Amino acid sequence: MNRTLLLLAVGGLLAVGALVVGKPPPPPLPPVTDTSHTVAQPNEPEATVTLPLATSTPKDGALTLSGKLSGAYVQSGPSEVFAWLELKARPAEAGRRVPVNLALVIDRSGSMSGQKLADAKRAATELVSRLSAEDRLAFIDYGTDVKVLPSRLATEEVRRELMLAISQLHDDGSTNISGGLTEAARALRPHLREYRVSRAILLSDGQPTAGLVREEDLYGLVRSMRDEGITVSALGVGGDFQEGLMRGMAERGGGFSGFIDDSARLAEVFSRELDQATSTVARGVELELVLPPEVTTAAVLGVPSTRQGNVLKVPLYDLSGDQSVQMVVKLTLQTSGVGGALDVVSARARYMDVARDVAADTGLKLSAQLTTDAALVRANLDRDVRVHATRALGTQHMVAAAEEMKRGNRQAARGLLDNARKIFGTSASALSGELADLDQTEAAYGNASDEEEIRRESRNLYKKTMKNFGQNNSY
Repeated sequence: MNRTLLLLAVGGLLAVGALVVGKPPPPPLPPVTDTSHTVAQPNEPEATVTLPLATSTPKDGALTLSGKLSGAYVQSGPSEVFAWLELKARPAEAGRRVPVNLALVIDRSGSMSGQKLADAKRAATELVSRLSAEDRLAFIDYGTDVKVLPSRLATEEVRRELMLAISQLHDDGSTNISGGLTEAARALRPHLREYRVSRAILLSDGQPTAGLVREEDLYGLVRSMRDEGITVSALGVGGDFQEGLMRGMAERGGGFSGFIDDSARLAEVFSRELDQATSTVARGVELELVLPPEVTTAAVLGVPSTRQGNVLKVPLYDLSGDQSVQMVVKLTLQTSGVGGALDVVSARARYMDVARDVAADTGLKLSAQLTTDAALVRANLDRDVRVHATRALGTQHMVAAAEEMKRGNRQAARGLLDNARKIFGTSASALSGELADLDQTEAAYGNASDEEEIRRESRNLYKKTMKNFGQNNSY
C-alpha cells in the first residue's frame, strides 16, 4: 500500500465522522515525511528483521513488562515510530484462591421482563452458590429505584437468604445504572482494607434512563470507584444496550465488559467473573509513558489514555494469573540530530501486587539510533511490530465501520471495511485471520435483512476489534 492510499483511507474516515456529527471535517493531519514504519514502498520485500525484546521483571513482582520499537533507527527530522508493549501476569499460585468483596448489581427494569430476567436470576443464584464463607457479597437490584441487601460474609445461611431474595425479583421501572453503582460503592467501601480484591459486577440490558444518563458522568462515577480500589465490570445482555457505554465503563473501571446476546450465557459469564476476581494477581494497573521532547504526539491505539505534560497515562484492567494486555503506541517525532541514541519512550507499569498487598511497579526504556540514511531505517525495521501496528491501524477503521452499521449507513460502513482490508493487505500473510474475519463480517452484513440482524453484526465486529487491539478483558 502506498502513502497516498493510506492518507486517502485516513481522510475518508475523518470525513465520514464529520458528516455523521454534522460538523465540518477537522483540519488535515500534519505532513509526515517518514512513514516507513508502516507503509511498504512499491516492490519492496517484507521486513524480515526481528529486533531483541526489552523485558523488565522485578524481583517478586506480579507483572512482567516487555516491548520494542518498530525499528532500530529513526530518521532525523519528522518521522513516525511505533512501540509495541505487553504486560503479562505471573501464573497464579496453585491452590490459592483470593477472598473477594463483591457487589452484584442486577437490572430489573421493565425491559428485562421474561427470559432475560429469568436467566439473570439463575446466573446470580449460581454465583452465590460458588462463594466461600471467606467472601462477602452485597446484592443490589435496580429499576427506577434501587434496593440493597447489604454486604455480608457468604455463610451457608446468608447464601440461602440471598437465593430466596433473588428468586423473588420481578421487573419494574426504568434503568438507573448510576443508582445501582452508587449503592455498590457504598456497600463495598467499609471492607476495602480487609479485602485485597473488591469488585462491582453490573448487568444491564438497556440505556440509562434514570439517575445519571450522560456517558461522561457514568465514566466519572466508575473512575472514582476505581480510584478507591473498587473494580467495575459492565455486562450488557440482549440487543438494546449501548456497547460503547458498557465497554467504556469497564475500561475506566479496570474490569471486564460483556456483550451477551443470549441471556442463557449469563451463568457462564458470572462464573468467569468470579474466577477472574479470585485469581487476581495485580489490580489498579496503570501504564505511564514518559515522552522526550522530540515526541510531538502519542496515542495508544484502541485504548483510552490521558496526557499530562510529557506523561501519557493508560488505565488497564485487573490481571489474573497468566493474563496479559498488549498495546500499540503511535509516536510522531521531530528530531534534529544526525546520530546517537534517542530514548523514544520510557514505560512504567504501576499496580497493587495482590499476593504481597503492596504497591509495585516495573519499567523499561525503548531507544533507537538517529540517522539521516533512509535506507538504513528501512533495512532495520522489526517485522513483528510492523504487523502489530498494521493490525491496529486497520482495526481503527473496523471500529468506525461498526458505528456506521448501527447508524444504518451501509455505504460508509462498507467503505470503512474496505479501508481496513487495504491496510491489512499490506501484511496479508501475517494478517490472514483478520482478512478472513472481514470476509465473514461483510458476508453477514450483506445478508442482514432487518435492524436486529444489523445490530448483531455491528456488535460482533466490535468484539473482534477488542481482540485485534490486544485486549483480553471481554466476554
